[in-house]
Amino acid sequence: MDTVARNKAGMEPVKPLLQKIEAINTFKEVQTYITNMAPYGGGAFYGFGVYNDLKNSNMNAGYMSGGGLGLSRDYYVDPNVEDKLNKYQEFVAKMLQKFGEDEVTATKNAATIVAFEKSLAAPMMTKEERRDTRRMYNPMSIEELENLAPVIDWNAYLTGIGVTNIDRIIVTDPGYFKAMNEVLKTRSVADMKLLLRWNTINNALGSLSTDLEKANWEFYSKEMRGAKKQRARDERALGGVNRAVGEALGKLYVEKKFPPEAKQKAQEMIDNVLLGFEKRIAQLPWMSEETKKKALEKLSKLTVKIAYPDKWKDYSALEVKGTADGGTYFTNANNVRKWNFDKSIAKLGKEVDRTEWGMSPQTVNAYFNPVNNEIVFPAAILQPPFYNYKADEAVNYGGIGAVIGHEISHSFDDSGARFDGDGNLRNWWTNEDSEKFAAAGKKLVAQFSNIVAIDSTHLNGEFTLGENIGDLGGVQAAYEGLQIFLDKNGRPAEIDGFTPEQRFFMSWGTIWRTKMRDEALKNLIMTDTHAPGMYRAYMPLKNVDAFYEAFDVQEGDNMYLNPEDRVRIW
Repeated sequence: MDTVARNKAGMEPVKPLLQKIEAINTFKEVQTYITNMAPYGGGAFYGFGVYNDLKNSNMNAGYMSGGGLGLSRDYYVDPNVEDKLNKYQEFVAKMLQKFGEDEVTATKNAATIVAFEKSLAAPMMTKEERRDTRRMYNPMSIEELENLAPVIDWNAYLTGIGVTNIDRIIVTDPGYFKAMNEVLKTRSVADMKLLLRWNTINNALGSLSTDLEKANWEFYSKEMRGAKKQRARDERALGGVNRAVGEALGKLYVEKKFPPEAKQKAQEMIDNVLLGFEKRIAQLPWMSEETKKKALEKLSKLTVKIAYPDKWKDYSALEVKGTADGGTYFTNANNVRKWNFDKSIAKLGKEVDRTEWGMSPQTVNAYFNPVNNEIVFPAAILQPPFYNYKADEAVNYGGIGAVIGHEISHSFDDSGARFDGDGNLRNWWTNEDSEKFAAAGKKLVAQFSNIVAIDSTHLNGEFTLGENIGDLGGVQAAYEGLQIFLDKNGRPAEIDGFTPEQRFFMSWGTIWRTKMRDEALKNLIMTDTHAPGMYRAYMPLKNVDAFYEAFDVQEGDNMYLNPEDRVRIW
């Protein structure tokens, strides 16, 4: 919020890093810089992280992945969005000028940077390929990694970031590393310095002076997503605090804003939706008893986390300095990255702490974590329009109930279904059931891919398949859960002339009401595994027989699908 101090400091906070890049003379020094920068978000090309071992989910393992780019991969390889890549190149040139380059040099360097990034983007897995977790699990010895990409001194890198006594690393994209090796062999040190300089500038823009923050917003939000106005500064600042120390803020949030009754009623609803999902699995006509038994076993092992963690994160090792003590927004942001990195590295080779949360309580969202076989519902999603513990249960089941069902369904979507009840990447399907499941998935892919969202841009049914299975299964399970609730508690009267079943489906449509500008819609289709909300609101319902019964949907109605064309999975 202290824009006076930020504007007075200007670019100064990032200059020490830029000076270090300028001093690089050899490829070995490029590697040393990347190693030294690893705790602060890395430099480029590759990065190390620690997560559950996909095939031994109780233990933390080391992963090697490709470095980040200024845009997501598709913008570099899809000719249909070449205009956006050109705009990005103009943005790079503009920012390089802000940091002291003349127009001619900045234009030339921007072209080099974008071409360099393009050569790294092309060999990366596609976003559709990355959805198959099996492709991402490639354990290698250090020697095998060295053979894959010998241009890098991997021992020096690992030792430099504090990783010792490691006998294998899981490489997420071997094809990229093989290609990266060839790219780095042909590129000059001067080109590498350009890319490192740009990555450093681009990552810093949002935490330097207000004119640089605005320029960053103008490209990534206004140009790429069609935003018209920047959020108020206090909202942006709150977002920064939320990202940095979310659980500290969350502890205050739940104390003041989250009634215990809401958690208690949500638990009852989750129990009913789980029962509903169990009932649907048991009755599946396409699945064999052998696979059903294992599916039900997995469901029984599902962990549910509601509202907030039992054990809060300890932020005492995080160093945050005020301006009076020489701190800046930029250096504090870097300190947060280092704190997260150090915490991550400390987990390597140790048992996974399954009490940890991946979202803060004040986040309006929910998630499924396949390696922990857990579904998590932060406190903030347990409020309207998703949930109101004082409201009509049919509305609640169509809102948060279907979101609960959605997250449960992720345990059984085309990606989550590859993990067993203990969170291990292990096949528990018969071949025949697996083929039937894949065939149903293809029908759902086709339904969504046939939708033209804007101009000639179709939805990407393959990329969004997991989320679409989640929506379809979620609505079905929540509907069953509502029926279980009504059987126990009796049917309420109509409200405004609508039955509980109608209110249920109307609530589902309500939570996905969405309005967005054309550029935001195009960007979302390119980058998000979820279909846009306006399609989530009605597409799953076209496959749900109970929806047809609730509203007496007949042939000729806009949402009518022939029974044989309806997709039935969970």
